Order: sequence, then C-alpha cells, then structure tokens
Amino acid sequence: MASEGARAREVAWEEVKTRFFTELEGHFRREELGLFPVLRTAGEATLVQRTLSEHETLRALIAENRPENLVPFAELLAAHIRFEETELFETAQRLLGPDVLSELEQVLMDAEQPMHDSAEPNSGISS
Repeated sequence: MASEGARAREVAWEEVKTRFFTELEGHFRREELGLFPVLRTAGEATLVQRTLSEHETLRALIAENRPENLVPFAELLAAHIRFEETELFETAQRLLGPDVLSELEQVLMDAEQPMHDSAEPNSGISS
C-alpha cells in the first residue's frame, strides 16, 4: 500500500513539474519582465519583492525535484494565487488600469512567442 501511495505521489509530482514549465514559468517571466518593473517604478517595491520571493521559492521546490515537495508546492501555489488575485493584480489595476495591463500582457506574449515556438519538442530543432 505504501508503495502505491509513493508511486501516486511521484506521478502527481511529474505532472506538477510539467505544468510548472509549460504554464507557470511563462506566467512568472511575463510578470517579472513586464509588470514588476512598472509596479516597482510606481512605488510598489514591497509588493514586487514578496511576489518575486514566492516565485523563487516555487522554482526552488521544483528544482529540488523531490516528490515530497508536492504538498508544500501546492500549498504555496494556492496561497500565491490568492495573493496575486487579491493584492498584486488589484494594485496593478488600480495604478495602471485594465487597458494598460491588457496591452502590457499582449506585448509580452507577442515577444515571448518566437522563443516559445522554437522550444516546442516537435519544432525540428535538436538539442
């Protein structure tokens, strides 16, 4: 029984790692390269630093590559999402407005697209 639980945790951990690299890392980078400099300039350095610290902790948990990190990762990610939704993005909307945020997101997505496309496994580029 214990080995089934350990195997299930390993499978779940592999899924978390995959989703981290395919979904979260890009989101983090867009925030770090686009939103955070603007918020820092607007006087929100403390808010930016907290968010960066959480990004780095989540990255460190993934980098350790330990299935035992599944629960701490999930708990921190859930808290991080709540923080971003209730504080970070609320502050950004108040300071910048939804139109500026939407435009910033689009510019960052467009800038990231060529990098993302070339990293696809079936792109014909060998590593």
